[in-house]
Amino acid sequence: MPSTQAQAVSTVAFEFVRSLAEELSSGKIDLPSFPEIATRVRRVLSDPNSSIELVVRVVGSEPALAARLMRVSNASSFNRSGRPITDLRTAINRIGYSMVRSAAMAFALSQMRRNNRLEALQPRMTALWQRSTLVAAFAYVLARTCSRVNPDEAMLAGMMHAIGKLYIMTRAAQHPNLFTDHTTLDAIMDDWHASVGRAILETWEFTEVMSQAIGDQDDHSREEEIEPDLRDVVAVAILMASYESDIPGLELALGGLPAAVRLGLDETRIRAVMNGCATEVTALRDALGA
Repeated sequence: MPSTQAQAVSTVAFEFVRSLAEELSSGKIDLPSFPEIATRVRRVLSDPNSSIELVVRVVGSEPALAARLMRVSNASSFNRSGRPITDLRTAINRIGYSMVRSAAMAFALSQMRRNNRLEALQPRMTALWQRSTLVAAFAYVLARTCSRVNPDEAMLAGMMHAIGKLYIMTRAAQHPNLFTDHTTLDAIMDDWHASVGRAILETWEFTEVMSQAIGDQDDHSREEEIEPDLRDVVAVAILMASYESDIPGLELALGGLPAAVRLGLDETRIRAVMNGCATEVTALRDALGA
């Protein structure tokens, strides 16, 4: 790249990062084309005074989301009896509010990638959405089998782990010079997405535990001898998604990693979890719409 062009890209990148920093510090977090139904679901579930009847009405106002929740509630992971659930109220009671949030976010991300105004981003957004559902499924199984972390909360964290990347991508679309330089954009996302994701969750009033797990997802340096927590589950689930079909590579990536040690993931346990959860992960991803 000629030096003048490289300098121009560098300048655009600097200004872009500066604008991100200003938005984060001001709390003005807005995802363009983010479906209103997801915002309404988030608000009603965040209100301790909301009744199940109100939640049902809000979710039921978007038939496609309601259908997705019905599919989730009838997935084998949540419906051990095998008896089909046919009404939305029973479905929501069965899967719980955390899973409703996960399904709503999965629905929102899937709708965003189909928005014509973001057409140039569709391939990247589709890949990001598919990866998010995979991380969410791994987080659910990992929390259930290797920790005392709430599996529903883990799935929601997995679903939200890349919200910072989504935000950066939608903002980058406003900077054509940067948007065409994928190397620069990828570097910015790698450096900033976790902090941006944490800021978004804090603005949306998610729990501190959830926000911290998203903000610390790339930090593998914690060595405390404590019970595995949501941060450990999310960090390891991300690596599991990265090495989904490469168990030897996953073993190398997790070898000696403090989070993996806290979760009890030695080589034998890694293989057992990966081989044993394959069917469940596929079912969970299908339920989320992947």
